[in-house]
Amino acid sequence: MYQTIVIGGGPSGIMAAISASQNHQRVLLIEKKQGLGRKLKISGGGRCNVTNNLPYDEIIKNIPGNGKFLYSPFSLFDNQSIIRFFESRGLKLKEEDHGRMFPVTDKSQDVLDVLIAELQKQHVEVLENSPVSAITASDNHYTVTLENGKEYEGRTVVIATGGTSVPHTGSTGDGYDFAKVFGHTITDLFPTEVPIRSSEPFIREQTLKGLSLKDVALSVLRKNGKKRITHQMDMLFTHFGISGPAALRCSQFIYKEQQQQKRQDIQMQLDVFPDMNEEEVKQKITKLLKEQPDKIIKNALKGIIETRYLHFILEQAHIDLETTYHHLSVQQINDLAHQFKAFTFTVNGTLPIEKAFVTGGGVSIKEIIPTTMASKLQDGLFLCGEVLDIHGYTGGYNITSALVTGYVAGYYAGQFTYDSIEA
Repeated sequence: MYQTIVIGGGPSGIMAAISASQNHQRVLLIEKKQGLGRKLKISGGGRCNVTNNLPYDEIIKNIPGNGKFLYSPFSLFDNQSIIRFFESRGLKLKEEDHGRMFPVTDKSQDVLDVLIAELQKQHVEVLENSPVSAITASDNHYTVTLENGKEYEGRTVVIATGGTSVPHTGSTGDGYDFAKVFGHTITDLFPTEVPIRSSEPFIREQTLKGLSLKDVALSVLRKNGKKRITHQMDMLFTHFGISGPAALRCSQFIYKEQQQQKRQDIQMQLDVFPDMNEEEVKQKITKLLKEQPDKIIKNALKGIIETRYLHFILEQAHIDLETTYHHLSVQQINDLAHQFKAFTFTVNGTLPIEKAFVTGGGVSIKEIIPTTMASKLQDGLFLCGEVLDIHGYTGGYNITSALVTGYVAGYYAGQFTYDSIEA
């Protein structure tokens, strides 16, 4: 009989197993694939953005999917605890832009090695290549049955099976089915941190394919044309739509607007001069043109923005690239400034959830006790990580949520007794 059986060998499950075994408890970690931490190894471009060093409020702001839920688990284990966990075990971390923390070695394998060494030190038993087919509860214990028919018994179970994104790492949504057996609600699942699709002519014709724009403001518009969300970051035009950090961050709001507006097509807006207002952009254009009134427009404005985008926006404003300042009307200059500030285009969804790095939706957090990660519906059952309806932007926020909820779930699963309930 194990004290705790953890299902799922990703960062959340590994941390849960480490935490559960702290008081010499017997813990079993079950992973369906060969090798632990498969998604962790590819995160952060193979460098593993292990957490974020920003204050709580900033971290929560960057977890738009129920981030406030994490205030309670943070009281036991937080982003600073994650930093201490790795550094006290010999892996130094470094801080990059926006508080992102990476191992100084820039190798995700080094992060995984620390976690695996800790599992071994704590004598956690690990089963790999062992898909779970069922979890059943009886009086005071659980039986976990593998697909090969083998059974393992534990006083508590932690479900840490991840979402449905990046399925080749083993995240195929098994945990949702296990949670449903115990009466849990699974909220709508949708892709987040995923490229956005568009069938606009300029996308279909690949006019801007491969063009990267730096530090632009990309917005998702509501039905009334107001901005629902804006992200000021880099973006990239692709053969199917848009990608890059700004697009990835907007992606979940495309899904949410589709649900709200009850239609596929959603408007987005691109501002390539986010630090200037429209009047200032107009003045900048006019100044450049007046300095070289005899030069053709596309040359007079060269360098104001990437050349391909400049030519594209001139066309959007119905301005002949070969004309000169003398032949431009005030209205055309106004239109050009407006297009630079508010180029609006239609998108019609995102790439599928399998292509997303993060799953939106999951086990409803209304059914989880935030201080312990215990199920409100089933004694001795704990849930953590991406299987829960918590999702953040890239930047170390999702792994912070995974490690924090994993630690807390394991901590309380490792101490749990049925006597305490009966008492």
